[in-house]
Amino acid sequence: MKKIIALLTGGTTGEWVVSVKSAATIAQNLDTNKFEVYKIMLTQQGWFYEPADSVKIAVDKNDFSLTIKGRKITFDGVFIAIHGAPGEDGKLQGYFDMLGLPYTTCDALTSALTMNKGYTKAIVTGIPKLNVAKSAQIFKNTAYSLEQLKKELKPPYFVKPNNGGSSIGMSKVNHVNDLQSAIDKAFKEDSQVLIEEFISGREFTVGVVKLDGKITVLPATEVKTAKEFFDFEAKYTPGVATETTPAPIRTETRARVEEIAKNVYLKLNCRGVVRIDFILEEDEGEFYFIEINTIPGQTATSFIPQQVAAAGMKLNDFYTSLIRETIG
Repeated sequence: MKKIIALLTGGTTGEWVVSVKSAATIAQNLDTNKFEVYKIMLTQQGWFYEPADSVKIAVDKNDFSLTIKGRKITFDGVFIAIHGAPGEDGKLQGYFDMLGLPYTTCDALTSALTMNKGYTKAIVTGIPKLNVAKSAQIFKNTAYSLEQLKKELKPPYFVKPNNGGSSIGMSKVNHVNDLQSAIDKAFKEDSQVLIEEFISGREFTVGVVKLDGKITVLPATEVKTAKEFFDFEAKYTPGVATETTPAPIRTETRARVEEIAKNVYLKLNCRGVVRIDFILEEDEGEFYFIEINTIPGQTATSFIPQQVAAAGMKLNDFYTSLIRETIG
């Protein structure tokens, strides 16, 4: 019997554009012999299924069901492909937990926690061989001292919304005089802002997934961009960044990266596929944790599909295994 899967896309933040592209890739690669898939769009206006041949049908939020031509459809599980709120921050996970409906991502607590970059860093601190850049967290309605920040942290800085994604509202600050305007920009996206010391080195990202009960670290990708940092444009405009998968790193470095990535996955109690961004200091030195994405992009240009291919897997098989592991 085919499993009936809801593929949930959209969202209520600027990242909904990426979510729609991710869902398109997932839909193309879900095995129609194994799964009956209904793509559901979540927006500020409501939650809808849009069949190709008729008007959109609203989801009954009481039990997350659809009624199509008099037939009630309930789901075996949900493939959540929403980046940002409410898919990545634990809200939907909490709702599905209350309904007893399994889903493909980390649980509500891990999802909520990892959306907060400052809190995440506090938890992963102490993992062997893992370093975390010195940082300060400030809050919109709480007084902070610009002078104190300048005293405690050495420029250049990265200033980012604490709960944001896709590098929206993020700045690299080379001169202390520009710190205030970068903070103001980040506060437009979030009520909490993280200011981090800049770590010089090579930038990487690596997918980690639990399949068949075993944590697997996918081949890492090295990211190079001519821009100051890997911002929204570099992430989603073909040709702006160079991405090399698998990354050209030494065998012993790769083993160290895999060990750290597995430990981060375990310590944060992750499920499904996540992506960890990190920096290796020059000449493959110390490993610095940047952040974790619990619903990484699945667009045609995204890292996870690249890394799955580099691992010698087909996306079709990867998604089948992911659903089996998380939904059953």
